[in-house]
Amino acid sequence: MLKTVDRLRPGEKGVGTGLVSTGAVRRHIIDMGITPGAVIVMRKTAPMGDPIEINVRGYELSIRKSEAQNIRVEVSE
Repeated sequence: MLKTVDRLRPGEKGVGTGLVSTGAVRRHIIDMGITPGAVIVMRKTAPMGDPIEINVRGYELSIRKSEAQNIRVEVSE
């Protein structure tokens, strides 16, 4: 099932399939190591829902919810 990272539940993981964004935002996301094929695990969200903490390529990363909406993942059920 395809989702965006902001729709993952804590503990759920998916494999990156692509990015929706373009330009500087796309470059910023790629520079953080979020590329197609990367396994992304949702760790937790802040109390108000922003930012989101994910695990990608073995490190913890906090990203804005608006950035997470640009990252597509394939979730196996």
